[in-house]
Amino acid sequence: MEYRQLGRSDLTVSEISLGSWLTYGVGVEADASRACIEKALDLGINFFDTANAYGRGAAEEFLGETLGGIERSSYVLATKVFFPMSRNDRGLSAAQIHKQIDASLQRLRTDYVDLYQCHRYDRDTPLAETMQALTDVVREGKVRYVGISEWKAHQIQAALDMPDAVRIVSSQPQYSMLYRVPEKEVFPLCEKEGIGNIVWSPLAQGILTGKYAPDSPPPDDSRAASESMGQMMGRWRDDDVLEAVQKLKPIAEEAGLTMAQLALAWVLRKPVVSSAIIGATRPEQVEDNASASGVKLSDDVLAAIDEALAPVLI
Repeated sequence: MEYRQLGRSDLTVSEISLGSWLTYGVGVEADASRACIEKALDLGINFFDTANAYGRGAAEEFLGETLGGIERSSYVLATKVFFPMSRNDRGLSAAQIHKQIDASLQRLRTDYVDLYQCHRYDRDTPLAETMQALTDVVREGKVRYVGISEWKAHQIQAALDMPDAVRIVSSQPQYSMLYRVPEKEVFPLCEKEGIGNIVWSPLAQGILTGKYAPDSPPPDDSRAASESMGQMMGRWRDDDVLEAVQKLKPIAEEAGLTMAQLALAWVLRKPVVSSAIIGATRPEQVEDNASASGVKLSDDVLAAIDEALAPVLI
């Protein structure tokens, strides 16, 4: 496993990180979930990403229980705040940030999180209020660093321009071979400002593993076949996307990689990407994905990928 610095922070994170959206504490049985986390630790993955909204606290509870016996300084723990936790609890107001960080710390069984991320931008709360509250929880020692997820470039810039506010060190955008939107504005701003990117859905929710074939039902043990995990896959299950992805198979084979490794190495080719978040339901998936760390793709491979996916790129 290779490691990268997360923006201008002093956090060193594994190139492959383990997420818990739709999986741990929610869609995957406890024994399988524990096995995935244990495998991740064995392979040198030191970065675990979650959110208070994942299973309305269930993912944080599970991570707190599973990581509880491990030396706290040996791993980097990130969580998020914004989405509803009840009818009245949502958003990035000062009251919510203070309330939700305390609740997250209790579920995670820790005194602090390394990275606290605004899960989305809150248009109903003044940005100054949000940034002051984030500054406060850092000063209180409950949070080491602050990040954001799915903010637009101008929103990130506005936060950076806030006087006397804690500085954003990370961005968490969706990014994959199929979804390249951050390349237009977010990545250039992050490069300029020294912000690291922790990209989510680098495998397009499993589509880029090549396991799904056009005009065919999904495998029984796949995310798409799961009632709890398959509802968010949307366009990625369209036949034109699946047909384009099938064209990546010979490219991966010639490069000596699995499809997942090809997709992960592709997002990690950019220095502005600090880590790629994977979501695994089995330990062998963690092992396969982790092997993408350190892989360098040739210009010919990159060109072949672009040609194969050109008709379906976003």
